[in-house]
Amino acid sequence: MQTAGIIIEYNPMHSGHLHLMAETRRLLGADTAVVCAMSGDFVQRGDFAVVGRRARAKAALQSGADLVLELPLPWAVSSAERFADGGVQTLAATGLVTHLAFGSECGDAAALMEVAACLDSELYRAGLHRFLGEGMSFAACRQAAVRGILGPEKAALLETPNNILAVEYCKSLLRRGSAIQPLTVPRRGAAHDGTVQEGENPSASAIRDLLRRGARETALALMAPAMRTAYQEEEAVGRAPVFAETCQRAVLARLRTMTEQDFAALDEGREGLCNRLYSASRTAASVAEVLEAAKTKRYACARLRRMVLWAYLGITPAGFPAEVPYLRVLAANGTGRTLLSEMRKTASVPVLTKPADVRRLGRAAQELFELEARAADLYALAYPDLSAAVGGKAWREGPVIL
Repeated sequence: MQTAGIIIEYNPMHSGHLHLMAETRRLLGADTAVVCAMSGDFVQRGDFAVVGRRARAKAALQSGADLVLELPLPWAVSSAERFADGGVQTLAATGLVTHLAFGSECGDAAALMEVAACLDSELYRAGLHRFLGEGMSFAACRQAAVRGILGPEKAALLETPNNILAVEYCKSLLRRGSAIQPLTVPRRGAAHDGTVQEGENPSASAIRDLLRRGARETALALMAPAMRTAYQEEEAVGRAPVFAETCQRAVLARLRTMTEQDFAALDEGREGLCNRLYSASRTAASVAEVLEAAKTKRYACARLRRMVLWAYLGITPAGFPAEVPYLRVLAANGTGRTLLSEMRKTASVPVLTKPADVRRLGRAAQELFELEARAADLYALAYPDLSAAVGGKAWREGPVIL
Protein backbone atom coordinates (compact mmCIF):
# COMPACT_ATOMS: atom_id res chain seq x y z
CA MET A 1 0.00 0.00 0.00
CA GLN A 2 1.23 3.47 -0.93
CA THR A 3 1.08 6.23 1.67
CA ALA A 4 0.65 9.79 0.46
CA GLY A 5 1.36 12.82 2.61
CA ILE A 6 -0.40 16.16 2.19
CA ILE A 7 0.58 19.39 3.97
CA ILE A 8 -2.62 21.29 4.70
CA GLU A 9 -4.38 24.10 6.53
CA TYR A 10 -8.01 23.42 5.50
CA ASN A 11 -8.93 26.95 6.49
CA PRO A 12 -11.63 25.95 5.61
CA MET A 13 -11.72 22.75 3.54
CA HIS A 14 -13.40 23.07 0.12
CA SER A 15 -13.91 21.19 -3.15
CA GLY A 16 -10.36 21.87 -4.36
CA HIS A 17 -8.98 20.03 -1.33
CA LEU A 18 -11.30 17.09 -2.04
CA HIS A 19 -10.07 17.07 -5.63
CA LEU A 20 -6.43 16.78 -4.52
CA MET A 21 -7.19 13.75 -2.33
CA ALA A 22 -9.27 12.10 -5.04
CA GLU A 23 -6.61 12.67 -7.71
CA THR A 24 -3.90 11.37 -5.39
CA ARG A 25 -5.76 8.08 -4.98
CA ARG A 26 -6.55 7.93 -8.70
CA LEU A 27 -2.86 8.24 -9.53
CA LEU A 28 -1.45 6.01 -6.78
CA GLY A 29 -4.26 3.52 -6.25
CA ALA A 30 -7.62 3.49 -4.50
CA ASP A 31 -6.14 1.86 -1.39
CA THR A 32 -3.57 4.63 -0.89
CA ALA A 33 -3.45 5.81 2.72
CA VAL A 34 -3.47 9.59 3.21
CA VAL A 35 -1.53 11.23 6.05
CA CYS A 36 -2.04 14.95 6.57
CA ALA A 37 0.32 17.37 8.30
CA MET A 38 -2.08 20.11 9.36
CA SER A 39 -1.57 23.54 10.93
CA GLY A 40 -3.15 23.93 14.34
CA ASP A 41 -5.03 27.03 15.45
CA PHE A 42 -2.85 29.56 13.61
CA VAL A 43 -1.89 29.60 9.94
CA GLN A 44 0.99 30.54 7.68
CA ARG A 45 -0.27 33.96 6.58
CA GLY A 46 -0.05 35.13 10.20
CA ASP A 47 -3.70 34.67 11.07
CA PHE A 48 -6.12 32.75 13.28
CA ALA A 49 -7.69 29.66 11.67
CA VAL A 50 -11.39 30.31 11.10
CA VAL A 51 -12.20 27.04 12.92
CA GLY A 52 -10.09 25.22 15.52
CA ARG A 53 -7.76 22.32 14.88
CA ARG A 54 -9.97 19.51 16.18
CA ALA A 55 -12.93 20.47 14.01
CA ARG A 56 -10.75 20.75 10.90
CA ALA A 57 -8.98 17.46 11.65
CA LYS A 58 -12.32 15.68 12.07
CA ALA A 59 -13.56 17.12 8.76
CA ALA A 60 -10.34 15.92 7.09
CA LEU A 61 -10.99 12.34 8.24
CA GLN A 62 -14.60 12.46 7.11
CA SER A 63 -13.43 13.75 3.73
CA GLY A 64 -10.94 10.97 2.99
CA ALA A 65 -7.82 11.43 5.11
CA ASP A 66 -6.73 8.55 7.34
CA LEU A 67 -4.36 10.20 9.80
CA VAL A 68 -3.92 13.87 10.72
CA LEU A 69 -0.73 14.99 12.44
CA GLU A 70 -0.16 18.52 13.70
CA LEU A 71 2.28 20.80 11.94
CA PRO A 72 3.83 22.41 15.04
CA LEU A 73 3.24 26.11 15.63
CA PRO A 74 6.78 27.44 14.90
CA TRP A 75 6.57 26.00 11.39
CA ALA A 76 2.85 26.68 10.84
CA VAL A 77 3.27 30.46 11.31
CA SER A 78 6.53 30.93 9.42
CA SER A 79 7.65 31.78 5.89
CA ALA A 80 6.70 29.48 3.02
CA GLU A 81 10.18 27.94 3.16
CA ARG A 82 9.98 27.04 6.83
CA PHE A 83 6.30 26.05 6.61
CA ALA A 84 7.10 23.63 3.80
CA ASP A 85 10.12 22.19 5.59
CA GLY A 86 8.12 21.60 8.76
CA GLY A 87 5.50 19.72 6.77
CA VAL A 88 8.11 17.61 5.01
CA GLN A 89 9.83 16.88 8.34
CA THR A 90 6.54 15.81 9.91
CA LEU A 91 5.60 13.47 7.08
CA ALA A 92 9.11 12.05 6.68
CA ALA A 93 9.34 11.35 10.41
CA THR A 94 6.50 8.83 10.13
CA GLY A 95 8.80 6.52 8.18
CA LEU A 96 5.79 5.51 6.08
CA VAL A 97 5.05 8.30 3.60
CA THR A 98 6.10 7.40 0.05
CA HIS A 99 4.70 10.39 -1.87
CA LEU A 100 4.14 14.08 -1.11
CA ALA A 101 0.99 15.24 -2.91
CA PHE A 102 0.30 18.93 -3.51
CA GLY A 103 -1.51 21.22 -5.90
CA SER A 104 0.23 23.54 -8.33
CA GLU A 105 -0.74 25.75 -11.20
CA CYS A 106 1.68 24.04 -13.58
CA GLY A 107 1.12 20.38 -12.65
CA ASP A 108 4.73 19.51 -13.59
CA ALA A 109 6.71 17.97 -10.72
CA ALA A 110 9.94 17.71 -12.74
CA ALA A 111 9.89 21.43 -13.59
CA LEU A 112 9.18 22.34 -9.97
CA MET A 113 12.07 20.17 -8.80
CA GLU A 114 14.37 21.87 -11.32
CA VAL A 115 13.46 25.31 -9.98
CA ALA A 116 13.87 24.04 -6.41
CA ALA A 117 17.38 22.79 -7.18
CA CYS A 118 18.20 26.16 -8.73
CA LEU A 119 17.03 28.02 -5.60
CA ASP A 120 19.41 25.92 -3.52
CA SER A 121 22.46 26.66 -5.68
CA GLU A 122 25.36 29.03 -5.11
CA LEU A 123 24.78 30.54 -8.56
CA TYR A 124 21.26 31.52 -7.53
CA ARG A 125 22.38 32.96 -4.20
CA ALA A 126 24.91 35.16 -5.94
CA GLY A 127 22.29 36.44 -8.39
CA LEU A 128 19.77 37.04 -5.61
CA HIS A 129 22.29 39.09 -3.62
CA ARG A 130 22.99 41.25 -6.66
CA PHE A 131 19.32 42.00 -7.34
CA LEU A 132 18.53 42.66 -3.67
CA GLY A 133 21.18 45.34 -3.77
CA GLU A 134 19.07 47.14 -6.37
CA GLY A 135 16.19 47.58 -3.90
CA MET A 136 13.71 45.25 -5.62
CA SER A 137 11.22 43.13 -3.65
CA PHE A 138 12.43 39.70 -2.60
CA ALA A 139 9.93 37.96 -4.90
CA ALA A 140 11.06 40.02 -7.90
CA CYS A 141 14.73 39.41 -7.08
CA ARG A 142 14.17 35.67 -6.75
CA GLN A 143 12.41 35.47 -10.09
CA ALA A 144 15.05 37.61 -11.82
CA ALA A 145 17.86 35.40 -10.49
CA VAL A 146 16.11 32.21 -11.66
CA ARG A 147 15.38 33.79 -15.05
CA GLY A 148 19.07 34.37 -15.56
CA ILE A 149 19.87 30.71 -14.84
CA LEU A 150 16.93 28.68 -16.15
CA GLY A 151 15.26 31.11 -18.54
CA PRO A 152 11.92 32.94 -18.52
CA GLU A 153 9.66 29.88 -18.77
CA LYS A 154 10.95 28.27 -15.57
CA ALA A 155 11.18 31.62 -13.79
CA ALA A 156 7.50 32.23 -14.57
CA LEU A 157 6.63 29.30 -12.31
CA LEU A 158 7.43 31.59 -9.39
CA GLU A 159 4.61 33.98 -10.26
CA THR A 160 1.77 31.98 -8.73
CA PRO A 161 1.23 31.05 -5.05
CA ASN A 162 0.70 27.30 -5.32
CA ASN A 163 3.73 26.86 -7.58
CA ILE A 164 5.81 28.88 -5.12
CA LEU A 165 4.79 26.68 -2.18
CA ALA A 166 5.26 23.55 -4.31
CA VAL A 167 8.84 24.63 -5.08
CA GLU A 168 9.46 25.00 -1.35
CA TYR A 169 8.17 21.45 -0.76
CA CYS A 170 10.54 20.19 -3.45
CA LYS A 171 13.43 22.22 -2.04
CA SER A 172 12.92 20.65 1.38
CA LEU A 173 12.83 17.14 -0.12
CA LEU A 174 16.11 17.84 -1.95
CA ARG A 175 17.87 19.40 1.04
CA ARG A 176 16.92 16.50 3.29
CA GLY A 177 17.81 13.87 0.72
CA SER A 178 14.34 12.43 1.18
CA ALA A 179 13.17 9.36 -0.69
CA ILE A 180 9.61 10.76 -0.70
CA GLN A 181 8.46 11.35 -4.27
CA PRO A 182 6.72 14.62 -5.24
CA LEU A 183 3.30 14.19 -6.82
CA THR A 184 1.59 17.34 -8.07
CA VAL A 185 -1.98 17.79 -9.22
CA PRO A 186 -2.98 20.78 -11.37
CA ARG A 187 -4.96 23.21 -9.25
CA ARG A 188 -8.47 23.94 -10.44
CA GLY A 189 -10.72 26.91 -9.72
CA ALA A 190 -10.28 30.35 -8.25
CA ALA A 191 -6.89 31.90 -7.59
CA HIS A 192 -5.51 31.62 -4.08
CA ASP A 193 -6.84 35.03 -3.03
CA GLY A 194 -9.47 35.32 -5.75
CA THR A 195 -13.17 35.99 -5.58
CA VAL A 196 -15.77 33.28 -6.04
CA GLN A 197 -16.91 32.75 -9.61
CA GLU A 198 -19.91 30.61 -10.53
CA GLY A 199 -18.99 27.05 -11.48
CA GLU A 200 -15.41 27.03 -10.22
CA ASN A 201 -13.74 25.70 -7.11
CA PRO A 202 -13.47 28.48 -4.52
CA SER A 203 -10.38 29.52 -2.60
CA ALA A 204 -10.29 29.24 1.18
CA SER A 205 -9.56 32.96 1.43
CA ALA A 206 -12.70 33.76 -0.57
CA ILE A 207 -14.80 31.62 1.79
CA ARG A 208 -13.29 33.35 4.82
CA ASP A 209 -14.05 36.72 3.26
CA LEU A 210 -17.67 35.70 2.78
CA LEU A 211 -17.89 34.70 6.45
CA ARG A 212 -16.30 37.97 7.51
CA ARG A 213 -18.85 39.92 5.44
CA GLY A 214 -21.75 37.99 6.93
CA ALA A 215 -22.56 35.93 3.81
CA ARG A 216 -22.80 32.78 5.93
CA GLU A 217 -25.04 30.66 3.72
CA THR A 218 -22.96 31.32 0.61
CA ALA A 219 -19.79 30.45 2.53
CA LEU A 220 -21.26 27.25 3.94
CA ALA A 221 -22.37 26.12 0.50
CA LEU A 222 -18.77 26.39 -0.74
CA MET A 223 -17.25 24.29 2.05
CA ALA A 224 -16.66 20.55 1.74
CA PRO A 225 -19.70 18.75 3.23
CA ALA A 226 -17.85 17.47 6.31
CA MET A 227 -16.27 20.87 6.86
CA ARG A 228 -19.69 22.50 6.66
CA THR A 229 -21.01 20.19 9.37
CA ALA A 230 -17.93 20.69 11.56
CA TYR A 231 -18.21 24.47 11.18
CA GLN A 232 -21.89 24.47 12.13
CA GLU A 233 -21.16 22.33 15.19
CA GLU A 234 -18.46 24.76 16.34
CA GLU A 235 -20.68 27.72 15.58
CA ALA A 236 -23.49 26.25 17.69
CA VAL A 237 -21.27 26.19 20.80
CA GLY A 238 -19.77 29.64 20.26
CA ARG A 239 -16.41 28.59 18.80
CA ALA A 240 -16.81 29.77 15.18
CA PRO A 241 -16.13 31.79 13.19
CA VAL A 242 -12.77 32.83 14.63
CA PHE A 243 -11.24 36.07 13.37
CA ALA A 244 -8.13 37.86 14.58
CA GLU A 245 -10.10 41.11 14.83
CA THR A 246 -11.92 39.72 17.85
CA CYS A 247 -8.62 39.82 19.76
CA GLN A 248 -7.59 43.18 18.35
CA ARG A 249 -7.47 45.02 21.69
CA ALA A 250 -5.34 42.26 23.21
CA VAL A 251 -2.96 42.36 20.23
CA LEU A 252 -2.67 46.15 20.36
CA ALA A 253 -2.09 46.03 24.12
CA ARG A 254 0.74 43.57 23.59
CA LEU A 255 2.32 45.72 20.86
CA ARG A 256 2.09 48.94 22.89
CA THR A 257 3.82 47.38 25.89
CA MET A 258 6.74 46.03 23.85
CA THR A 259 10.10 47.77 23.75
CA GLU A 260 12.21 48.45 20.67
CA GLN A 261 14.37 45.49 21.70
CA ASP A 262 11.27 43.27 21.82
CA PHE A 263 10.39 44.26 18.27
CA ALA A 264 13.97 43.70 17.11
CA ALA A 265 13.72 40.07 18.26
CA LEU A 266 10.89 39.57 15.74
CA ASP A 267 12.92 40.75 12.73
CA GLU A 268 14.64 37.70 11.24
CA GLY A 269 16.42 39.64 8.51
CA ARG A 270 17.46 42.61 10.68
CA GLU A 271 16.18 44.81 7.84
CA GLY A 272 14.46 47.55 9.79
CA LEU A 273 10.94 46.17 9.71
CA CYS A 274 11.00 46.03 13.49
CA ASN A 275 11.49 49.81 13.63
CA ARG A 276 8.54 50.41 11.33
CA LEU A 277 6.31 48.12 13.41
CA TYR A 278 7.43 49.75 16.65
CA SER A 279 6.65 53.24 15.36
CA ALA A 280 3.29 52.21 13.91
CA SER A 281 2.22 50.46 17.10
CA ARG A 282 2.68 53.65 19.15
CA THR A 283 -0.16 55.49 17.39
CA ALA A 284 -2.30 53.07 15.35
CA ALA A 285 -5.81 52.34 16.66
CA SER A 286 -6.20 49.01 14.85
CA VAL A 287 -4.00 46.14 13.70
CA ALA A 288 -4.90 47.02 10.10
CA GLU A 289 -3.52 50.54 10.69
CA VAL A 290 -0.33 49.08 12.16
CA LEU A 291 0.21 46.93 9.07
CA GLU A 292 -0.66 49.74 6.66
CA ALA A 293 1.77 52.13 8.31
CA ALA A 294 4.60 49.58 8.52
CA LYS A 295 4.40 47.95 5.09
CA THR A 296 6.79 48.71 2.23
CA LYS A 297 6.91 47.77 -1.44
CA ARG A 298 9.82 45.45 -0.76
CA TYR A 299 8.20 43.17 1.83
CA ALA A 300 4.97 41.20 1.68
CA CYS A 301 2.28 42.15 4.18
CA ALA A 302 2.11 38.50 5.29
CA ARG A 303 5.57 38.89 6.79
CA LEU A 304 4.37 41.79 8.93
CA ARG A 305 1.23 39.86 9.94
CA ARG A 306 3.41 36.99 11.10
CA MET A 307 5.57 39.35 13.16
CA VAL A 308 2.46 40.81 14.83
CA LEU A 309 1.14 37.30 15.51
CA TRP A 310 4.50 36.24 16.98
CA ALA A 311 4.29 39.26 19.29
CA TYR A 312 0.79 38.28 20.42
CA LEU A 313 1.85 34.68 21.06
CA GLY A 314 5.09 35.70 22.76
CA ILE A 315 7.40 33.82 20.39
CA THR A 316 10.52 34.85 18.49
CA PRO A 317 12.33 33.29 15.52
CA ALA A 318 15.46 32.73 17.62
CA GLY A 319 13.46 30.36 19.79
CA PHE A 320 12.10 28.25 16.94
CA PRO A 321 13.44 24.67 17.05
CA ALA A 322 15.39 23.38 14.05
CA GLU A 323 13.78 19.94 13.99
CA VAL A 324 10.29 18.62 14.72
CA PRO A 325 10.72 16.80 18.09
CA TYR A 326 7.53 14.69 18.07
CA LEU A 327 4.47 13.78 16.02
CA ARG A 328 1.24 14.91 17.65
CA VAL A 329 -1.81 12.95 16.48
CA LEU A 330 -4.88 15.10 15.90
CA ALA A 331 -7.19 12.51 14.30
CA ALA A 332 -7.23 8.95 12.97
CA ASN A 333 -9.67 6.45 11.47
CA GLY A 334 -9.26 2.67 11.23
CA THR A 335 -6.56 2.88 8.56
CA GLY A 336 -4.92 5.68 10.53
CA ARG A 337 -4.77 3.51 13.64
CA THR A 338 -3.05 0.82 11.58
CA LEU A 339 -0.55 3.41 10.42
CA LEU A 340 0.05 4.47 14.02
CA SER A 341 0.75 0.86 14.92
CA GLU A 342 3.33 0.68 12.13
CA MET A 343 4.83 3.99 13.19
CA ARG A 344 5.83 2.47 16.53
CA LYS A 345 8.50 0.68 14.48
CA THR A 346 9.20 3.23 11.73
CA ALA A 347 8.86 6.74 13.22
CA SER A 348 12.09 8.65 13.80
CA VAL A 349 10.60 10.77 16.63
CA PRO A 350 8.11 9.97 19.43
CA VAL A 351 4.40 9.82 18.55
CA LEU A 352 2.07 11.65 20.95
CA THR A 353 -1.49 10.37 21.31
CA LYS A 354 -1.94 11.59 24.90
CA PRO A 355 -0.85 15.13 25.87
CA ALA A 356 0.53 13.94 29.22
CA ASP A 357 2.99 11.66 27.40
CA VAL A 358 5.07 14.70 26.46
CA ARG A 359 6.28 14.88 30.06
CA ARG A 360 8.30 11.72 29.39
CA LEU A 361 10.13 13.33 26.48
CA GLY A 362 13.10 15.68 26.38
CA ARG A 363 13.12 19.34 27.31
CA ALA A 364 12.78 20.58 23.70
CA ALA A 365 9.62 18.52 23.21
CA GLN A 366 8.14 19.70 26.51
CA GLU A 367 8.84 23.35 25.72
CA LEU A 368 7.21 23.02 22.30
CA PHE A 369 4.06 21.45 23.73
CA GLU A 370 3.86 24.09 26.45
CA LEU A 371 4.06 26.73 23.70
CA GLU A 372 1.26 24.97 21.79
CA ALA A 373 -0.90 24.88 24.92
CA ARG A 374 -0.39 28.60 25.62
CA ALA A 375 -1.15 29.47 22.00
CA ALA A 376 -4.34 27.39 22.11
CA ASP A 377 -5.49 29.39 25.14
CA LEU A 378 -4.79 32.66 23.33
CA TYR A 379 -6.63 31.40 20.24
CA ALA A 380 -9.70 30.62 22.35
CA LEU A 381 -9.96 34.29 23.34
CA ALA A 382 -11.12 34.97 19.76
CA TYR A 383 -14.17 32.71 20.07
CA PRO A 384 -17.42 34.58 19.39
CA ASP A 385 -18.69 33.38 22.79
CA LEU A 386 -16.06 34.17 25.42
CA SER A 387 -17.67 31.72 27.86
CA ALA A 388 -16.43 28.95 25.52
CA ALA A 389 -12.82 30.09 25.92
CA VAL A 390 -11.95 27.75 28.78
CA GLY A 391 -8.18 27.48 29.17
CA GLY A 392 -6.00 24.39 29.40
CA LYS A 393 -7.82 22.27 26.83
CA ALA A 394 -4.62 21.31 25.03
CA TRP A 395 -3.59 19.29 28.09
CA ARG A 396 -6.94 17.50 28.32
CA GLU A 397 -7.98 16.74 24.75
CA GLY A 398 -6.79 13.66 22.91
CA PRO A 399 -7.10 12.97 19.17
CA VAL A 400 -10.37 12.57 17.28
CA ILE A 401 -10.84 8.85 16.62
CA LEU A 402 -13.40 7.70 13.99
